[in-house]
Amino acid sequence: MALSLGDITRGMTILYKGELYEVLEFEHVKRARGSAFVRAKLKELKTGRVFTETLRESDTIEHAFLETRPLQYLYQSGGTYVFMDKETYEQYELPASMVEDIKGYLLEGMDVQGLFYQGKIVKIKPPTFVVLAVVDTPPGVKGDTATGGEKPATLETGLVVKVPLFVKAGDKIKVDTRTGAYVERVSQ
Repeated sequence: MALSLGDITRGMTILYKGELYEVLEFEHVKRARGSAFVRAKLKELKTGRVFTETLRESDTIEHAFLETRPLQYLYQSGGTYVFMDKETYEQYELPASMVEDIKGYLLEGMDVQGLFYQGKIVKIKPPTFVVLAVVDTPPGVKGDTATGGEKPATLETGLVVKVPLFVKAGDKIKVDTRTGAYVERVSQ
């Protein structure tokens, strides 16, 4: 199904020039003379490459419908991440490049969503919020608000996020996987 430029939205998966892309950002541009176009920041799902492309009405752009299946993250071995289909128990070994942007949110045994296009897995989508333990963070200095009241914290997956001064090592915190931002401290 061909798309018009007005149908393009953030997060949408499109088929463009025979490849699958995720639309990360877009901007509709209307000029006084000439036709309108969309300047889009695209991520190629096969390679993970991110680039900016100018899309015009004359381009053939199709909406790629992805099938969603529940998966479980099993483990990481070398440069491979292993996931299991929760219904068929089939296992998928994915290269690190395919999970590069979400690996800091993955814990063994975690439920995730696998996005499939024509029967082939193309993307892993973590839960919107994950709870992770803080393994290292500098102590908060009382009255130090010159830095906005935040400090870096290293989580159990190696991910580093900004947290409020009261968070200490051993705390569990909720993190938004869409933005990588601290949400709240979770009681143990």
